[in-house]
Amino acid sequence: MKVTVDELVCEANAVCMGLAPDVFEVDDDDQLHILLPEPPPEMRDRVRHAVRSCPKAALSLEE
Repeated sequence: MKVTVDELVCEANAVCMGLAPDVFEVDDDDQLHILLPEPPPEMRDRVRHAVRSCPKAALSLEE
């Protein structure tokens, strides 16, 4: 699994960070950073949920 963000669409709402803080981080400049672009198996369900929950659909997964 690989997680990516479309930076032109992302509004840094931090929904993903709230659901999977080990994978997503929004910095003080409201920029989203993917800390683990290829999350380990035990995090994948949370990451899928975070991607589906993005209000702007800015996140995507390659499985």
